[in-house]
Amino acid sequence: MLLTGGLKSLLPHVLRRIIRCNRLSISNTSVMAEGYKQASVVILHKSLADDFEKFCHANDGPLPLLYRSQPGDWKCPSLSSDSDIRTDCQQYRKYEHGACTGSLKSLKEYSEQLKDMVTFYLGCSFSFEKAVQKAGIPIRNVEQKCNVSMYKTSVPCYSISMFHCNLVVTMRPIPESKLGAAVLATAELKEAHGAPIHIGDPGLLGIQDLSKPDYGDPVHLHPGDIPVFWACGVTGVEAIINCRTPLAFTHSRDCTFITDLENDNVRSLGGVPQVHCISQDPLHFSIVSAEAAQKIKTLETLIGIDPGERGIRHLQRQGELLGACLAMSHAGSVLITTGFPTHSTHQPPEENDGPPGALAIAAMLQALEKQVAIVTDQRAMDLNKKIIEEAVQLGILKKPIPLLSYQRESANSALMFLCENGNPGRPRFDHLVAIERAGMAADGNYYNARKVNIKHLVDPIDELFLAAQTIPGITTTGVGDGGNELGMGKVKDAVKKHIKNGDVIACDVEADFTVVAGVSNWGGYAIACALHVLRCCDAHGRYLRRAVGRPRAPSHRPWLPALPSVPKEEKLLKTLVQLGVRSGKTASLEMEVDGLPFYSTHSLMIEKLLQEAQQ
Repeated sequence: MLLTGGLKSLLPHVLRRIIRCNRLSISNTSVMAEGYKQASVVILHKSLADDFEKFCHANDGPLPLLYRSQPGDWKCPSLSSDSDIRTDCQQYRKYEHGACTGSLKSLKEYSEQLKDMVTFYLGCSFSFEKAVQKAGIPIRNVEQKCNVSMYKTSVPCYSISMFHCNLVVTMRPIPESKLGAAVLATAELKEAHGAPIHIGDPGLLGIQDLSKPDYGDPVHLHPGDIPVFWACGVTGVEAIINCRTPLAFTHSRDCTFITDLENDNVRSLGGVPQVHCISQDPLHFSIVSAEAAQKIKTLETLIGIDPGERGIRHLQRQGELLGACLAMSHAGSVLITTGFPTHSTHQPPEENDGPPGALAIAAMLQALEKQVAIVTDQRAMDLNKKIIEEAVQLGILKKPIPLLSYQRESANSALMFLCENGNPGRPRFDHLVAIERAGMAADGNYYNARKVNIKHLVDPIDELFLAAQTIPGITTTGVGDGGNELGMGKVKDAVKKHIKNGDVIACDVEADFTVVAGVSNWGGYAIACALHVLRCCDAHGRYLRRAVGRPRAPSHRPWLPALPSVPKEEKLLKTLVQLGVRSGKTASLEMEVDGLPFYSTHSLMIEKLLQEAQQ
């Protein structure tokens, strides 16, 4: 019997011959033939073959198809020179009507049945472990001399005919400092499952306990390790089980087929990938291409000019727009708030900076098929209802948005509002956005830029952002242009130092992400444009859909019409003027926002943002 000693360096055809002769003492092929592709194997009746091939193409993350044989063909010439699938896996599994009925060392006794069966060879993550190690990243399961951990998830694959199942993943602990390198090392190895489909808390995949894998062995995480999950070919086994075909064979979980193909045959998955943390509780990282990230950073730079010369450049932090939009991209339900009643002597007291930006965000979220609602002051409900109705008529929104109000009635009012029955484990919203929303100062009051206390006009919506800090799964964004807006607490020290009256007006309530813009509406437009950039990013799109289902073709992007445009924003501003909503700085009922004319300033900013987002 051959031991593990030289298996890493043996050529694939030699290993296959050794396996054929049943001379190995181990069954885990992950330690064999470094640098060569390995393949999961599924053998089905020919009547099911076309549908299974479609199932693989529809879910090519877990099921990258390397080769499909003809019925009765036991060789795979494009993968190996001298193979026989009946003998060249160390161990096989037999399935009858969805149940595993045995483990086999050889399939030769089933040669007659195999004449009417088709073999599928699917890419395997064992293939990329050498690439990861070459990048200086430890492979914990190899270090611990055990098989990789595999888990069933709650993520459904795209169904084809009789084939349906949830995604199965492998998990490898990766040091946090090496996450980017691990993604980079695997992203282009599409035929070995490509980049990870999830980085962070396993609960977000429906995995309850990492110490209890469904297949393979438990792998111990070292301090500082992050669980990283890749799509797994065992997904195909789950599909076979659910299909309940009378007879099928697969490789045993740890015993893949070793091909003659080297791992240097790569395909681009949409640009060099980057990893960004978007949540600490639960821990969650996202993936985006460097190209898309740079576009969003350019959007952030565009909106960061200071036309009012208020000193906002001192409040800006690089990367906040990207982080906010990545978090929103992953969210299923978003709550938006706006409204700054700075003109306390007018009716209505609201300014026209805020609502257009809020609707721009809402329109894009609607188009991306996310649930979206707006929460505002009780006294402003009628005004906001009219604004939303007009936005639908103008084609800005696809449909009306639920309009909510919040009042503090008890100590747990915010928790009851944000979560089903006040249960922190069941939040109603994944993300909260405040844009040009009056924010509470350290003394509990609310101030406009002139230090006028407007607390009597403001409902305590800040409490929702404070409560969100204690609820796992809710992230928050604040958009502002002066430091007294909800969410600006993250930069309050800079506000006090650099903004006029900042020592009094600075908002004390933080958001996870703080987007600072010359005019807050610009921040809303930039968020809408950045969400478009993310949705057009192949690397991010693949990560969002967990590499299952078909990617959306460039010609089918229904969210494009939801982008802000000069004509739409012009009509909306005219509507706000008609409703008596005034310019923030001058209280003028003209076509201006924050004292800046729409046609020569705001319209130009919208055009610049659109140009960057769509180029």
